[in-house]
Amino acid sequence: MSTGELLNIEPQELQFPFEVRKQISCSLQLSNKTDNYVAFKVKTTNPKKYCVRPNTGIVMPRSTCDVIVTMQAQKETPLDMQCKDKFLLQSVVASSGANAKDITPEMFNKESGHNVEECKLRVVYVNPPRPPSPVREGSEEGSSPRASVSDNGNLNTSEFTLASKAFGDRHEPQDNSSEARALISKLTVEKDSAIQQNNKIQQELELLRREASKSRGGIPLLYVFLIGLVGIILGYFMKKT
Repeated sequence: MSTGELLNIEPQELQFPFEVRKQISCSLQLSNKTDNYVAFKVKTTNPKKYCVRPNTGIVMPRSTCDVIVTMQAQKETPLDMQCKDKFLLQSVVASSGANAKDITPEMFNKESGHNVEECKLRVVYVNPPRPPSPVREGSEEGSSPRASVSDNGNLNTSEFTLASKAFGDRHEPQDNSSEARALISKLTVEKDSAIQQNNKIQQELELLRREASKSRGGIPLLYVFLIGLVGIILGYFMKKT
């Protein structure tokens, strides 16, 4: 913590868990240790790289104010994770009841006789925290595979795979049962069609048997047809003569 006559600033350095192509933020807490209204202003050596909200403001007596500093996404990792950027936080006593709209650049001008308190803050890159391991350690041998939930609420990958496979195995008989029902239905249709064809053939055979029986019990139809044909021919020649 940086302690001045007007403000306590925490922390003393801006720590960013650096990751390439990711916007990163950190915060400062300003604590007014006086009974006065204190105006503050934040400056940086690299204004295009950082966004400060709010960059100016009023800290009321015996109260605190949070300042969020956001670093824009960077395209590459800096050499040795070192950063030369710095911030300067200026503070000055403001009039009672002042607000952010009452702040002017002239208030932080030392040459005008204002008692401006300054605090320099450096930027530090730190490695991002490692994510928790998705595989649970110390699992007992011989235990049945089951899906478990990690600390961040996600299913462990390996156990989830085993659970999915077991779930699929339990449902495989249902798929086979569906295929069996479809096959039985197909065979039933073919059986009904074969029965119908058989009945039709039986009917045709019965009709042929009846016709053959009639032919055996009386004068054959062919014989009757020949007699009639001969009669017609004789009649035709008799008319000619």
